[in-house]
Amino acid sequence: MNPEPRTPNPEPRLGLIAGNGLFPILFARCAKERAVGVVALAIEGEARPELEKEVEKLHWVGLAKLGQMIRILKREGLTRAAMAGGVTKADMFSTVLYRRFRPDLRAIQLWYQKVRDRKDHSILGAFADELEGEGIKLESSLLYLDKHLADKGCMTRRKPSRRELADVEFGWPIAKQVAQLEIGQTLVVKERCVVAAEGIEGTDEAIRRGAKLAGKGIVVVKLAKANQDLRFDVPTVGENTVATLREVGANALAIEAGKTLMLDKPAVIAAADQAHITLVGR
Repeated sequence: MNPEPRTPNPEPRLGLIAGNGLFPILFARCAKERAVGVVALAIEGEARPELEKEVEKLHWVGLAKLGQMIRILKREGLTRAAMAGGVTKADMFSTVLYRRFRPDLRAIQLWYQKVRDRKDHSILGAFADELEGEGIKLESSLLYLDKHLADKGCMTRRKPSRRELADVEFGWPIAKQVAQLEIGQTLVVKERCVVAAEGIEGTDEAIRRGAKLAGKGIVVVKLAKANQDLRFDVPTVGENTVATLREVGANALAIEAGKTLMLDKPAVIAAADQAHITLVGR
């Protein structure tokens, strides 16, 4: 009698620390397609309520409640987690930060004793170290999202013009240096001149600022720094990004193939086609 074939062990459940936007919802859906159970820790004031429909269980947590997050992850028996979605980073400089977020003791210790500066990598790296110190591995934010990563080459019906390609070629190495310095991931270029670089305000506002200075016809480059830690702060573009490009009369968006997340990919490409914006993966 032949033994029954063994079925592969399913992947263990995963905790999802969910910020704003579509990213956490898309992550949960893609995990579900792989039969991976997801328990969401949804950041109050950031995560979308509809995330609850996409996960096994959802806990609302404060942004600065590090101790609470770890207790929930351990109570749920989770040994791995991922982060998806952003938070409003400018809030760090609010004069009412403490009163608004009411950080717990563990968050206070992290912020004042373990974070050496306020760069994204420093803050999130210290957060990852805290989790791993409790036996919880922080996975890549792109773990199940391969099909939503940017392709190489032109992804839209409209191909880039020579001028647009020249702006991309000019801006790409500069954008890589800016990203490496952890200033921002987005650069706005026109006629081989940098007109804006992303700061703390985020991609959309950087695009608007560049268009205000240079007018219509700008080219936007967005990419990750070399050796980007894919556990957090991966470059993302979505329909909102395309809407901003359309609003300001931008011509093209160049993103990094295989590393930039498109939220969600078919919708982003369709929106770019409708706006007659060229979308290039490089």
